[in-house]
Amino acid sequence: MELHHLRYFVAVAEEESFTRAARRLHVVQSAVSTAVRALERELGAELLDRTPQGVLLTEAGTALLPKATATLDAAQEAYDTVHGLRGRLQGTLRAGGVAAAGLLDIPALLGRYHALHPDVTLRLHASPAGSAGLVRDLLTGELDLAFSSLPGSRPAGLDVRELATAPMVLIVPAAHRLAGAGSVALEALVDEPFVDSPVGYGNRDLVDRAFAAAGWERRVLLEATDIATTTSFVRHGLGIALLPSFVAGPAPEGLAVLTVRDAPLHWTLYLATAARRRPRATVSALLRLVDAELPRFLAAPHGKDAGAE
Repeated sequence: MELHHLRYFVAVAEEESFTRAARRLHVVQSAVSTAVRALERELGAELLDRTPQGVLLTEAGTALLPKATATLDAAQEAYDTVHGLRGRLQGTLRAGGVAAAGLLDIPALLGRYHALHPDVTLRLHASPAGSAGLVRDLLTGELDLAFSSLPGSRPAGLDVRELATAPMVLIVPAAHRLAGAGSVALEALVDEPFVDSPVGYGNRDLVDRAFAAAGWERRVLLEATDIATTTSFVRHGLGIALLPSFVAGPAPEGLAVLTVRDAPLHWTLYLATAARRRPRATVSALLRLVDAELPRFLAAPHGKDAGAE
């Protein structure tokens, strides 16, 4: 039984698709199909039901999946142990990240990590699906860890460390009717058009839930995946926005920054890993660095009371 056969089987089982598994593994689909067929022949059992609607685990496949995952983790741990004896950590660290400039200095954190472990290759990914996409990639094994705001309630299957928190503030054009108010009630925003991130982003989910809890709906006129451009869209009259304070900054030109007094929202950045996967040595090294030196990578204090009403 070869490790790559198990790796391909796990990918197909988690993705429920040969096509997505091949994309995740960066190989052609025929290679995945061949590997899984070889594993099934060796075990003498069908592991997957192949249907027009997708791929499902058989009883044998369901029994094998946790054993296959544990075997791959053990093999990786053995590799890490041998290379660790050489005194230099090697391998790849696959991290996902959201825009958090001004809150957490991710380049400085990874720079410090590289100085300590120069033989580790770093891969930093963003997801067009926002925090929801990062969580999915963590759970399927495409990422080792993610800096994420986490959409909705904390997703199951993750281990998380809270890194920093920033208050959400309201951004309106300087000529807007609310610009001089200083603070407003959430109800005053119900009929306003909004500029926001797409569904799946942590900041979007935070605001959507605040309006839903109050029993109101809002209109999102424009969705933008790059949160840093939101203030420009607001400045040009496309709507108002609720943003983490580190994005808004101190009242940019042509804009006014307000607080929402009856909805004290806070945007929190987490460092998340998949709970059911034992962290590889490269991941454990970053987690130790964060635990030991986090304050040096925080751009400014953004505790729960910072900027609160």
